[in-house]
Amino acid sequence: MIVTTTNEVTGYRIVEYQGVVRGLVVRATSVVAGVTGGLKSMFGGNISEYEKVCEKARDEAFRRMVEHAKEVGADAVIGMRYDATEFIQGSTEVLAYGTAVRIAK
Repeated sequence: MIVTTTNEVTGYRIVEYQGVVRGLVVRATSVVAGVTGGLKSMFGGNISEYEKVCEKARDEAFRRMVEHAKEVGADAVIGMRYDATEFIQGSTEVLAYGTAVRIAK
């Protein structure tokens, strides 16, 4: 599965649009990561405990988006983006989305 942030796939032509596909994940930090991250935030710098939670969420959202694209018969996803929203303290929604397409040489 080709996934790109551009609106085309170099060397291929888009033959069919399958529609918007997405992968959605909601993650919360553990109590330990929350306490450790909270303490680190007082001193500034990178907070690796939160970084790990965010990276896992992005990865899972991406994989879910690719699965959705496969379900609709796509060969590629163009215009891929991430969006993230903290909707309650300590819980973040991560959305990976793009346009599923069928491509040909």
